[in-house]
Amino acid sequence: MTAILGISAFYHDSAAALIVDGRIVAAAQEERFTRIKHDHEFPKNAIEYCLAEGGLKPSQLDAVVFYEKPFLKFERLMETYIAYAPRGLRSFMMALPLWLNQKLFLPREIDKGLDGEYDGPIYFTTHHGSHAASAFFPSPFQEAAIITFDGVGEWSTSTWGVGRGNKIDLMREIRFPHSLGLLYSAFTYYCGFKVNSGEYKLMGLAPYGEPRYESLIRDHLIDLKDDGSFWLDQSYFNYSAGLTMTGPKFHSLFGQPPRSAEDAELTRFHMDIAASIQKVTEDVMMRIVRHVHVETGLENLCMAGGVALNCVANGVIEREGPFKNIWLQPAAGDAGGSLGGALFAWHQIMGNEREPSNHDSQQGSYLGPSFSNEDIRQTLDGCHARYTTFAEDELCGRVAELLDAGKIVGLFQGRIEFGPRALGGRSIIGDPRRHDMQAKMNLKIKFRESFRPFAPSVLATRAGDYFDLDTESPYMLLVAPVKNEIRKSVPDDRQKLFGIDKLNVVRSDLPAITHVDHSARVQTVDPERNGRYYRIIKAFEARTGCGVVINTSFNIRGEPMVCRPEEAYRTFMFTDMDALVLEDQLLLKEDQPVMPGAEEYKRAFKLD
Repeated sequence: MTAILGISAFYHDSAAALIVDGRIVAAAQEERFTRIKHDHEFPKNAIEYCLAEGGLKPSQLDAVVFYEKPFLKFERLMETYIAYAPRGLRSFMMALPLWLNQKLFLPREIDKGLDGEYDGPIYFTTHHGSHAASAFFPSPFQEAAIITFDGVGEWSTSTWGVGRGNKIDLMREIRFPHSLGLLYSAFTYYCGFKVNSGEYKLMGLAPYGEPRYESLIRDHLIDLKDDGSFWLDQSYFNYSAGLTMTGPKFHSLFGQPPRSAEDAELTRFHMDIAASIQKVTEDVMMRIVRHVHVETGLENLCMAGGVALNCVANGVIEREGPFKNIWLQPAAGDAGGSLGGALFAWHQIMGNEREPSNHDSQQGSYLGPSFSNEDIRQTLDGCHARYTTFAEDELCGRVAELLDAGKIVGLFQGRIEFGPRALGGRSIIGDPRRHDMQAKMNLKIKFRESFRPFAPSVLATRAGDYFDLDTESPYMLLVAPVKNEIRKSVPDDRQKLFGIDKLNVVRSDLPAITHVDHSARVQTVDPERNGRYYRIIKAFEARTGCGVVINTSFNIRGEPMVCRPEEAYRTFMFTDMDALVLEDQLLLKEDQPVMPGAEEYKRAFKLD
């Protein structure tokens, strides 16, 4: 038996992953345990979980892998600060103690994190090598082109190469400071959202606007070539050595200072800015994809890196791009680097063979902790909760009945998802046919901005009935148009609406999951990967004829996805959720005793 532990840490979304004889045994983000969104600290809790799941002690590990090369990254930081001196002095003085006290001494940190019980080799992969490994090795392909789109690792910001069998070979790169991820994050910052957290908000905001500033971006910020390579004019940015993403020249170009905070008004200007950078991002990604297809001549594509979470761009690549098949790593950001590092060691360093699975080897990305019915009942009894235990078929039918009645149901079942998307393990679901469901779930459940869209989970066999999607999308990483057959005509007076005023226009038979541009971020659900979640949707279909539910992650804004039963019960009690499923237990809100502390709970999590 060969056990390999992968670790990512110290930037954002720290995580750990364990593989044994090439099989993914466990993977989880540290935030799920500490309850700190995007926790960047050493993932001690995630490591403890992974080892426990594998029944291992640190001394039984054969290798530990860190997902990037710290000395190479430090070299890039030092060269950058020197190049911009003295302008980056403040940023340099803030960063240096972190590197000298922690980041440059990773063997020491790993030894401490493993309680001094590990005495084997420690490998360091490159940042984009880890992303590439996480994209290709779990994929269903024997050979594929690989593209990584990211902010920055050591020096690389985007790479492409080829994976064949048990080897990956990265051939070309774009280097810092020219970065598609940092360009998108600059506009995230400019629109008042948090960098490395709010990029998906910018993507969701884009359809409300028009790309009025696209030409300004192309004319001043980015020199884009036909093959997708590009150069960014650094005089407009401040991310290389400063503490902000954009500079005065950037603000002057667009005529406004950055939006001050997430609670400040979102105007037509911000929506148009979002639409503009989204359009440019899609163009850059598509040019690179086409170039890589020509250079490799392959029909399969794998992608990872934080920008590969831009499911709108992914949808464009799937529909309009030259590759026949695409596989996207569900934990495409830094968390997935822990998994990629471990897989890189098993295949590339140790030379072990690889047999692709029919679907993939990601196991639905249900790789985190689970809890037994006994654990759950003990937690509920401690809260004096009132619940009913059901057999499987009866439970699925009861949930379908609640959804049909307009109720919102929390699902806590099986292992928690690895990656940012809730896929039925830790989800909040509702009836997508109800026009008021999006606003209700945003404002009364998630306590977040009303413009945010929700995703549909659809039976894989029926996806073509609702969406222009001719491939599976098991990890909710593709946006697809809603079929013309289920769209509704919009009255002339409503077609003239702009911005947030578009929100409450009914655009299809499934208004709660149809975005203002008639798109949806689709999760296809099948019985092999999704188990009970599939059976719940199937029961809803049998009752209503609708093979779709609305799905969002089980948390409020700023809170990590719930991991433990007590967190699920608390979120259930302090929101307007109507019912909660905890494995075989069903709870109705109306039956529960009063639980104080709702306002304190909401204040505990800041806008993300």
